[in-house]
Amino acid sequence: MFENMKQDIEPHATSQPVWGAAVSLDYEPYSLSPNAEHKLKVLNYKPKSTGGPKVLIIDDDLDLCLGLRIRLQAYYDTYFANDAGSGLSMAFTEMPDVIILDIGLPDYDGYFFLQSLSEIPGLAGVPVIVVTARDRFAHEWRCRKAGAKRFFQKPIDNRSLSVAIEQLVG
Repeated sequence: MFENMKQDIEPHATSQPVWGAAVSLDYEPYSLSPNAEHKLKVLNYKPKSTGGPKVLIIDDDLDLCLGLRIRLQAYYDTYFANDAGSGLSMAFTEMPDVIILDIGLPDYDGYFFLQSLSEIPGLAGVPVIVVTARDRFAHEWRCRKAGAKRFFQKPIDNRSLSVAIEQLVG
């Protein structure tokens, strides 16, 4: 089995020989399609600040992020991250008033984010709204136990989400 793989692995990409069959390869992050890159440019555009509460949206679905920005930008300053690592960094930088979080993220899941957030002074009290496509019965209790204040299953009812944000911010 490993003989077939030897030709696919370049010598400079392997680790030093050790006991066992461990091999480490250089990792190249995934690339985005041109359409996704355009959406990221649109999302990264900073509209004029509303001076209102800050909402951080952490989701790898760029269409959802764009839709939420359109709905929320009149009332809130919106910020985006597409994975848990950049979400934690953005939360630390922007100090949001509320976070909208997806559970299924490309690097770490939302549970990792919730646990990490609870360990950062100044961010532990930031309310989190979970928005996910995962099963409500299997995940809602786990999200609430991890610190989430609200739980919504995709597709999102815009009015319910707006009310939840207002309740948590106000």
